[in-house]
Amino acid sequence: MDGMAGGKSSLSWVVNISVVLLVALWLFPTAGLFISSFRTADQISTSGWWASMFPQEQNQTLRTARPGDDIPQVNGLYQIDGNLFVAEGQAADIDAVEAEISAWGTGSLNIDEFAPGDTAPLGEGEEITVQANGDYVWTSVEPQSGRGQRVFTTAVTPPEFTLDNYRNVLFDPNNREGMGKAFFNTLTVTIPATIIPILIAAFAAYALAWMDFPGRALLIAAVVGLLVVPLQLALIPLLRLHNEIGIGKGYLGVWLAHTGFGLPLAIYLLRNYMVGLPRDIIENARVDGATDFQIFIKIILPLSYPALASFAIFQFLWTWNDLLVALVFLIDSSGDTTVMTKQIVELLGTRGGNWEILATSAFVSIAVPLLVFFSLQRFLVRGLLAGSVK
Repeated sequence: MDGMAGGKSSLSWVVNISVVLLVALWLFPTAGLFISSFRTADQISTSGWWASMFPQEQNQTLRTARPGDDIPQVNGLYQIDGNLFVAEGQAADIDAVEAEISAWGTGSLNIDEFAPGDTAPLGEGEEITVQANGDYVWTSVEPQSGRGQRVFTTAVTPPEFTLDNYRNVLFDPNNREGMGKAFFNTLTVTIPATIIPILIAAFAAYALAWMDFPGRALLIAAVVGLLVVPLQLALIPLLRLHNEIGIGKGYLGVWLAHTGFGLPLAIYLLRNYMVGLPRDIIENARVDGATDFQIFIKIILPLSYPALASFAIFQFLWTWNDLLVALVFLIDSSGDTTVMTKQIVELLGTRGGNWEILATSAFVSIAVPLLVFFSLQRFLVRGLLAGSVK
C-alpha cells in the first residue's frame, strides 16, 4: 500500500522519469560526439550525427584531373575524360564510386543548373558533360591547361565512417594538432597525481581513525575545513613557493599541487570508511602482537578497497580534465608539456572549422575517464556511503 513501510511510493514514477531524462541528457551528446569522430568533414557540415546511418545529399566542389602535356584529339577536339570522385581521391577507381550526382553546375550561383548527362558550355569553345556516377568528358578546340575544370555537384552519398580522424589526431607525426603528445602528457600528469595522494591519505586516514594522539580532533576539524577552501586562493602562493625551491613549472610541481589540493577530500573519505570497519578485527590483531603498520597493510588496506577506488575515480577525473592547475604549474612556452585540455582550447581557437578533428580530440579526451569510471563504478557507491550509516 502507498505510504506504508515497505510499500511502493506513489511518486516512484517521477523518480524513474527523472533518472531517464538525466541519462538521456548525458548519453545523447556523448553518442553524438562518438559518431561524429568517425565522420568526414563534409558529412559533419551537411547533416547531424543522428542522420549518419542514412544516405545524405551533399554539395561538393570537385575538379577534373589536371590537363597533361599530351591531350588526345577526338573528332577534331581536344578531349579529357575521367571521373570527378576519382580525380579528387574520394574513390580509388570508378568501380568504387558510390555517390550519385543528382544535379551539377559550373558556377557557384547555379550549382544545380544541369542534370546528369547534360553538356555545359564553358566558353571559348570548351564544353563539359557530367554523368550521374561522376564520369566527365571535357572538350575544347584548344589544348586545355590550368588546374582542371571546377564542377559544383549535388550528390547522394551513402553513410561513410573512417578511422582517418583518429590516425591524424593520435599517430600522425606531422600532425599540427599535437593531440597524441598531449595525450601522453596528460597520462604523465594524471597517474602520479592520483597515486601519490592516495598513498599519503591512506596513512593519514588510518591514524585519524584508529590511533589515539593529542590533537587528533583538531586535525580532523582542519581537514573538514580545508574541503571548502577554494584552490584558487593557493595558486599564486604555491607557485611562488615552487619557484623559490627550484621546481618551477614541471611535472613535479603539478604532481605536488594536485596532491595538496586532493588530500583533504581523500583523507576525509578514507577516514570515514576506515572508522566504520569492525573494531573486533583490529583489536584481535593487536592482541596477537601486530603493529599498526602491519594492521594497516594486511587488514585496513584490503578492506578499504571500495573507498580507495571511489577517491581514485574522483582524483583521476579531476586531474585528467584539469586546465587551471596545469596552466599555472606545468605548461610553458615551448609546448612540450601541453595537456589535452589546453590543446583542445587551442584547437577551438585556431581550427574551429575542422569539426571532425575537434570531435575526435574531444572524444579521445573523455574515453579514458569513461573507461576508468565504468571499471571502478561498482565501488563508488560503497565508498561514498561509508560512515553515513551504522
